[in-house]
Amino acid sequence: MVAIRSSSSPGSRYCGAIKQIKSALKIAGIPLSLLALGAAAGWPVFVSPKIDAPRSADAIVVLGGAHDGREEVGIQLMKDGYAPRLIFSNPYGDNDKKMRSICEGTFDFPVDCFVPSPSTTEGEGFEIERMANANGWKTVIVVTFVPHISRARHIISQCYQGELVMVASRPELSIGTWAFNYVYQTAGYVKNLFSHC
Repeated sequence: MVAIRSSSSPGSRYCGAIKQIKSALKIAGIPLSLLALGAAAGWPVFVSPKIDAPRSADAIVVLGGAHDGREEVGIQLMKDGYAPRLIFSNPYGDNDKKMRSICEGTFDFPVDCFVPSPSTTEGEGFEIERMANANGWKTVIVVTFVPHISRARHIISQCYQGELVMVASRPELSIGTWAFNYVYQTAGYVKNLFSHC
């Protein structure tokens, strides 16, 4: 008598499971590949962007955003004598204690604050150009943080006709914060395609 092997034998179930795993890996591989490609493409823009060495300027402007050390970088640049005036963008309102302490504080050097309109990097670019025209500035140091620096350079250079020196704070950021900034800064680039100074 010849034994007939059923299709549900352990060997065939094993082969079926292997096929399912291979199929799942192929399906998962596409989004993982896209994620890796996006991370690699964004690396020089968001993680390792071009940052300028500080040099003499007419003013230092600290852009608004998370309190990630950019305010302290701007103050230190001023103390180091890179410019005669320090200006902070304050899109936060009167409830922000840190900005209130800076804007209402007393320093050994001139400190001014402005509210950008609109409350975006583009609004900050408008104000930098307005102040530069009013004060005859030729060179401005702009301070932000690393993930924002490339987009800020792109947007502000569309508004401001003078020389930009882009300097960044370098806070420790979690993987989640980096991921958020990849998405947020990319969306900001896309939005800027439809609006210009």
